[in-house]
Amino acid sequence: MSSTTMTIRLDAREKSLIAAYAKTFGASVSDFMRTSALERIEDELDLKAWEQAKAEFDKNPTTYSAVEIAAKYL
Repeated sequence: MSSTTMTIRLDAREKSLIAAYAKTFGASVSDFMRTSALERIEDELDLKAWEQAKAEFDKNPTTYSAVEIAAKYL
């Protein structure tokens, strides 16, 4: 996978805070920012999927036991 550069603007305090936090966990600022952004996106997608599943369950609150699921799919 090829990489590309993205630039963000931070004030000096924000930059220092992010750099210090990344260093605490042994990560480069680049790795920390990449991981943080991707985890945020994943969290948002997970939340939307949960909200959709919850809405579907609220419409039809049928539950199945583990035994019933195993019998159906195994």
